Amino acid sequence: MEHLLEKINQPGDLQKLSPSELEELCSEIREQIIQTVSHNGGHLASNLGVVELTVALHKVFHEPENKIVWDVGHQAYTHKILTGRREQLSTIRTRGGLSGYPNRAESSYDAFNVGHASTSISAAYGIAMAKKIRHEPGHVIAVIGDGALTGGLAYEGLNNAGRFTKNFIVILNDNTMSISRNVGAIARYLAHIRTMPGYLRAKGNVESILQKIPGIGEPIHHAISKSKAAFKHLLYNNTLFEDMGFIYYGPFDGHNLQHMIEVLENAKKIDHPILLHVTTAKGKGYSFAEQNPGVFHGVSQFDIETGKASLAGENFSSRFGDFLCEAAASDKKICAITAAMQIGTGLTEFGRKYPDRFFDVGIAEEHAVTFAGGLASGGMHPVCAIYSTFLQRGYDQIIHDAALQNLEITFAIDRAGLVGEDGETHQGIFDAAFLNTVPNTTVFAPSYYDELYLSLRTAIYSCSGVTAVRFPRGSQLFRPHDFQATNDAYCTYGDTEAANVLVTYGRLFSFACQALQRLQKQGIPLRIVKLNRIKPIAQQAVLEATNAQHVFFFEEGIQQGGVGEHFECMLYEAGFEGNYHLQAITGFVKQSSMMESLHDLGLDEAGMIQTILHATQNWQGRIPNIS
Repeated sequence: MEHLLEKINQPGDLQKLSPSELEELCSEIREQIIQTVSHNGGHLASNLGVVELTVALHKVFHEPENKIVWDVGHQAYTHKILTGRREQLSTIRTRGGLSGYPNRAESSYDAFNVGHASTSISAAYGIAMAKKIRHEPGHVIAVIGDGALTGGLAYEGLNNAGRFTKNFIVILNDNTMSISRNVGAIARYLAHIRTMPGYLRAKGNVESILQKIPGIGEPIHHAISKSKAAFKHLLYNNTLFEDMGFIYYGPFDGHNLQHMIEVLENAKKIDHPILLHVTTAKGKGYSFAEQNPGVFHGVSQFDIETGKASLAGENFSSRFGDFLCEAAASDKKICAITAAMQIGTGLTEFGRKYPDRFFDVGIAEEHAVTFAGGLASGGMHPVCAIYSTFLQRGYDQIIHDAALQNLEITFAIDRAGLVGEDGETHQGIFDAAFLNTVPNTTVFAPSYYDELYLSLRTAIYSCSGVTAVRFPRGSQLFRPHDFQATNDAYCTYGDTEAANVLVTYGRLFSFACQALQRLQKQGIPLRIVKLNRIKPIAQQAVLEATNAQHVFFFEEGIQQGGVGEHFECMLYEAGFEGNYHLQAITGFVKQSSMMESLHDLGLDEAGMIQTILHATQNWQGRIPNIS
C-alpha cells in the first residue's frame, strides 16, 4: 500500500490532497520523524509539535515565491520532508547528509541559515524589505517559539518590523518550553493570554450579531474596531504586540490543521504586520516525548517502544555541576547562571539545592553576562554556564560589562571544541580565539575530570578578574596510566630530550599521548607540552619548546587568532630557530560525528602521526597501523 508521504516531493503536491488525507499525512510525517531521530539522534519533541502548523504553512504559502524563516531550526524536519528531502531524511546530522537545521546551501526552500535563537523576525523582515525594494511578489513568514521570544533580538526585530507597510506575518509557536522550561515576564504574559480565550469568542460573537443588524450594525462595528486596543488591554492587561505595530490574533490550536489553514489564508490577505499566536504541544503524537518534552528536546539514539535512550553516563557537564554544588555548600558567594540550559549544563541539582542562588535567564546570553557583572559588582561570585557557540552572543558584554571592570566572574564554557552532529552553527571553535583578545581574562582548558575540578577551583579562588574554564562535550577520553593532574599552568609528558615537541590543550591531549606511544615504537621520540592554561600562556611553557627542531601545535579551535598562532609568536620571540607546524581549524565545520570531524581535520591520533612523520621525513605515503 502506497503511503501518502510518497506522493509529496514538493510543497505543491499538498494541493492534491483532501482534508482527511492531509490529516493522515501528518501522522505519517510524525512516524518518519520518530523513526529517523531514534536512529540518528536529533531534535524530537520540537519537531513533533509543529507538524500540522508546517503542513498548513506549505499548503497556504507556495514556495519559493513565499519565504518561511524558522527560528533556531529545531522544528524544521517536517519542512525538510515537504520540500523535496523526504528520502534524504535518514541522513540528517550525518557526514555528507542533511543538516539538522535550515541551510540555504542545502535547498532553495531554506530562506535563511539558522541555529541560534531569536533571529527569525529580523531576518524575515530583511527579506520582506528586499522584496519590497525589488518589487517582488510573495509573503514572508517568521516562525518563532515562545522560548526564543525571551531573547532580546526578537524584540529588536518586532520593534522595527511593526513599521512595515505591507503584509508581514510572525507566527508565535507557543509550547511553553524552550529547552529548559520558560522563565520570566514574557512566559507569564503568554500564559495569561492562553488562559483568556474569551476575547476572540466575544469578538466573533459581536461581529456576527452586528452584521445581522441592518443600517446600524456596520457603524457600531466600526466604532468597536477603533476601541479594540482598549478592550484587549482591559481583558489581557497588556497590548505588547499591538503596541509594537502588529495586529495580534490568537491563541489558535496549532494542531487543528483545517483551522490553521483558514487562519493563514485570512492572514495573508491583511496588508499589515500580523502576529499569529499558535499553541502547540511539544512531543505531540509520541507519549514519551509529550510527558518529558525537555528530555526529548535533543536526544541521542533511543528505543521507540520504551523511550529509553542509550546510557550516556557521566560527562564533563555533570562533573561541572557536581563541583559547583560542592563549592556552593561552603561558599555563600557562589551563584550559578544558565541561559535556558539547566539540564544541558549540569545545573539541575544546583537549582534544586540552592534556588536562591540559581538563575535561568532564558535564551538571553547577553543579559546573562551583564547580569553576572551586576552580581559580581554586588559582592557575589557568579559562575555563568553557557555553551561555547552561544557565548559568542555575549562577546561585547564580556568586554564591556565584565573584563573592563575586572569583575570576578567565572565562565564555564560547555561544548568547547567540536560538537559533532549539530554542525556549523553549534561548533564551539571560536571561544579560545575571541577570549584571547580580551584583557583581564584567564582561560583554562582541562583534559580530564580531576583537571576540571582543579581548573574551576583555581579560577574561582586563585585568580582575579574574569576567568573561564572550557571543556568539551561528552566524556573524557584516553588517559595514560602514569599521567598525574597538576595545578600548574602547563605540564610536560614524554621524552624530555626529544627534538620533536607537540603542544596542545584540552581533549586533544589524549590523542597526543596515543600518537606518542605509536611513534616511540617506531623510534621517533616525542615530547608533549600540555597547556592547562591557554591565556595567558606561561612563558616557561614556550621555553620548553625553544630548542626543538620541530614544534607541532594541534588546536581544536579556529586558527585565526587562536592559541596556536599566539604560541608561535611567543616562540619566535624567545629565539626559536626550528620549524613550526600549526594544525587548527580554518573554516566552518559541517555536521558529522565528533570523531569523524576530528579525523577529517587531522586532529586525532592518526592525523597527528601523519603530520609528524611527514615533517620529519619519515613519511612513507601511508599512516602506520594504529589499530
